[in-house]
Amino acid sequence: MNLSTYLRSQSIETDSITDWLNNSTKTKVYPKGHTLVTEGEHSYRVFYVETGLIRSYYMKDDKDVTEDFFPEQSVTATIESALFGRPSRYSIEVLETSTITTCNFNDFARLSSQNTEINQLEKLVLYNVVKKLSDNNYYLKFHSAKERYERMIKEYPNILLRAPLGHVASYLGITQQTLSVIRAQL
Repeated sequence: MNLSTYLRSQSIETDSITDWLNNSTKTKVYPKGHTLVTEGEHSYRVFYVETGLIRSYYMKDDKDVTEDFFPEQSVTATIESALFGRPSRYSIEVLETSTITTCNFNDFARLSSQNTEINQLEKLVLYNVVKKLSDNNYYLKFHSAKERYERMIKEYPNILLRAPLGHVASYLGITQQTLSVIRAQL
């Protein structure tokens, strides 16, 4: 679903937003393995995934740790850069050929301060990001590996077919062996 159609489905498509979409966003197809953002980079881009799958990840002690997955109709950005002007703590990688619409966060924020419809869109995006981060943090701290796996399958039903199992295991905070045991039990 392209960004314009997605916004209409959220009941926030207006002439102002349509004009902004036409003038301020770029849509491009990225191949599997392409890095959209590299850890340490200052990136002010916001990414909307029309088709495909991307992930955010960081390196810790030479381990690749998946922070989150972003399938179709997801929005992400490097929060540290976009909001605070700091280098990104993580990278964003394309896991399968993806059509992604991007815009500059600063342009979006500037327009948001002048336009109530776009301000509504900005709030929707930021609230969804905060909720997702809060939910992920809660599940990592208070739920078992099996419960986290079950939640992930509800949230991303076909993730096991689309992402390498090593990425799935690191997202859940478990080893690939533990992931295999959980899958065998269900």
